[in-house]
Amino acid sequence: MKSDIEIAREAELRRIETIASKLDIGEEYLEPYGKYKAKVNLSINDEKLKEHKNGKLILVSAITPTPAGEGKTTTTIGLSDAMASLGHKTATCVREPSLGPCFGMKGGGAGGGLSQVIPMEDINLHFNGDFHAITSAHNLLAAALDNHLHHGNKLNIDHRRIVWNRVLDLNDRALRQTVVGLGGPLNSIPRQDTFSITAASEIMAIFCLSNDVNDLRQNIASITVAYNHDGEPITAADLNVEGAMTALLKDAINPNLAQTLEGNPVFI
Repeated sequence: MKSDIEIAREAELRRIETIASKLDIGEEYLEPYGKYKAKVNLSINDEKLKEHKNGKLILVSAITPTPAGEGKTTTTIGLSDAMASLGHKTATCVREPSLGPCFGMKGGGAGGGLSQVIPMEDINLHFNGDFHAITSAHNLLAAALDNHLHHGNKLNIDHRRIVWNRVLDLNDRALRQTVVGLGGPLNSIPRQDTFSITAASEIMAIFCLSNDVNDLRQNIASITVAYNHDGEPITAADLNVEGAMTALLKDAINPNLAQTLEGNPVFI
């Protein structure tokens, strides 16, 4: 029996323009990342899809994987391919895998067997750089917060009530609980901090709730990062960092387009 990676490497990849055409997505909305993957510009929502009738949604959730690794992603891809083979126009939507689980016991997150998304290795390893952009934007806000504390704390932030931690797209148990700001007065205020995996960042949830870049900026601005000594919330807008964060995320907010082994469209 062939392994998942052997099956993926033997697959015949279709050019991404061919995949996009199955959903009537013109090249003017594609931002190719090589021959077999691309981003889709969100302007398509207002310029082309606004008057279209909504399709039907099938949600696959809360499955405990089998010992062979068959879980939500494998089931979703297999179901979508089966419906496409029956003549339905289908589009699969799956979450981008995190590097942490990919290098842990779980392994990759692009499906398995004949129900895979390809190019599988690209998807499991960095893909189009979205997680790196999210990590940078998240940690930029954390850095701005500590920098504000260092330079006089005009917002009267209670450093004991900071609720915005840091993130990293790897599993590193040594960073689950940390103390930052050590090394003297040039390195901000010593305080306890934590690292979460990037997929758990609030920015990931904000992506799902934002319609475009302007909406993304407004949602980022409302993030609560801490509370002052009077118990009032301090937001990203108070630190004047929402613009810089949005600039880091301007490409990442656009959905990625890839394909199943059978050549059907997949949004990631």
